[in-house]
Amino acid sequence: MKQLIECVPNFSEGIDLQLINQITAAIESVEGVKILNVDPGKATNRTVVTIVGEPASVVEGAFRGIQKAAELIDMSKHKGEHPRMGATDVCPFIPVANISMEETVKWSIKLAERVGKELNIPVYLYEESQPNKERNNLSVIRSGEYEGFAKKIKDPNWKPDFGPSELPIRSGATVIGARNFLIAYNVNLNTTSVKRANSIAFDVREAGRVKLDDKGKKVLDTSGAEVRIPGKLKGVKAIGWFIEEYGVAQVSINITKFKESPLHMVFEECNKSAYERGLRVTGSELIGLVPLSAMLDAGRYFLNKQKLSSGVSDEALIHIAIKSMGLDELAPFDPKQRIIEYQLNEPGQKKLVDMTLHAFANETASESPAPGGGSIAAYLGTLGVSLGTMVANLSASKKGWEDRWKEFSDLAETGQQLKSELLHLVDEDTAAFNGIMSAFQLPKSTDEEKKARKQAIQDATKYAIEIPYKVMVKSFETMTLLKVMAIKGNPNSVSDAGVGALCALAAVLGAGLNVKINAAGYDDKDYVAKKLSEVAALEKEALAKEHEIIEIVNKVIAG
Repeated sequence: MKQLIECVPNFSEGIDLQLINQITAAIESVEGVKILNVDPGKATNRTVVTIVGEPASVVEGAFRGIQKAAELIDMSKHKGEHPRMGATDVCPFIPVANISMEETVKWSIKLAERVGKELNIPVYLYEESQPNKERNNLSVIRSGEYEGFAKKIKDPNWKPDFGPSELPIRSGATVIGARNFLIAYNVNLNTTSVKRANSIAFDVREAGRVKLDDKGKKVLDTSGAEVRIPGKLKGVKAIGWFIEEYGVAQVSINITKFKESPLHMVFEECNKSAYERGLRVTGSELIGLVPLSAMLDAGRYFLNKQKLSSGVSDEALIHIAIKSMGLDELAPFDPKQRIIEYQLNEPGQKKLVDMTLHAFANETASESPAPGGGSIAAYLGTLGVSLGTMVANLSASKKGWEDRWKEFSDLAETGQQLKSELLHLVDEDTAAFNGIMSAFQLPKSTDEEKKARKQAIQDATKYAIEIPYKVMVKSFETMTLLKVMAIKGNPNSVSDAGVGALCALAAVLGAGLNVKINAAGYDDKDYVAKKLSEVAALEKEALAKEHEIIEIVNKVIAG
């Protein structure tokens, strides 16, 4: 499963589109980087670019953008309403999928160090990347702006984290760091009252509201500061406003910590607050893009609230999330356009898992060597765990078993996760084979080319060993679920668990054959011997587990 990070560099140019295009072209020159949005502002004289991809590609793309901005933008001539301190004013990294904040911090520091060293630009770390909490706030770092930074940078307290302690006249300084993803979200109300919308905003936002005494005056503490009543949700900023276009008031929300305050929980708290005030939430809208995990978590929450299994497909989870939060009340909500991970799918990209069964069979039966046994093994594993997941879902909804729905829902979720991983490996096995073929096509005229070609072949071969081995491991993992379903699941579907076990065994053994044939072409004999030993152990365990499951299935069928 690919790691994805988002990067949102802010460049101090919002008027000259030709110049902006040169910066974005530099970013896009990196393979694997996708620009999701370019938002220039004339008044601010600033352009916000949103890019996403795997970490190494995004770091390289951001570096090239910062490099190009330093070449083209002269900060000594820059004017604009927005605070700024450099040609690339700020460059945040945001974890999106399958990557922790700690890992994202490391990537941001890697970029900061490189910018300071190679481009000779002073770099300050901020947010999660800055260990000194006295200088992790962007507005505090940027205080004084470009015009005051030549003096500020000389202060020992404001020595840059990387790069020179002098301000380059043209490029200025920049700020780089990792922060949480920000979800911009509006909740619709059945009122036109901004006052009522604000009341709900004060209830849910972290900052809450100012405390008032019996006479309606602000309560102050001993230092004269306003005393506040905190709101319900951490990392949430909110305010009420009226949208003339829709004729309704909304609670306008920024969720800065969506893991702590998930999208569905923000919706639910607004719902509760509205109800307590005699109002009703009619729906909501997302502004910009949203991570897939936020929508999947919402779908699971609402299904579990209904005491229904949440071990269903991503598409089903997204659908229930959209309908439960009314995300399509004001305008259609297209997941392909609004979810970050789906935006990364290249148009027209040919994937085996997107084919019909008929087309997949024809593709496999053609004269092309791929897809071959490795992809088929992965798909057999997918079919096996899909059957186990089906039994779990049927058990969760079985009449008379209502008190066990959560038990089977959790098992179905495990199955869905394994299904997603194995589906990914269907295409990945073919990609691994194609990687070997591509390596063999590399030039071999010079000694240096021969050396590079041999290394590329070896690297590709190792990958073509590891992928089917992953298929073995994941397919074997599915047998645990299938055994539980054979023992505890709906007895009317026990034969499905048995068929699933047969598929899983075929996947393990079939993928093992691919490991062995690819291992024959790898030069590291110690690695090969270890891997083949692991393969043999997995094959033995899978055969025993399949035999055990089929025995259980036959006993249940026999009564």
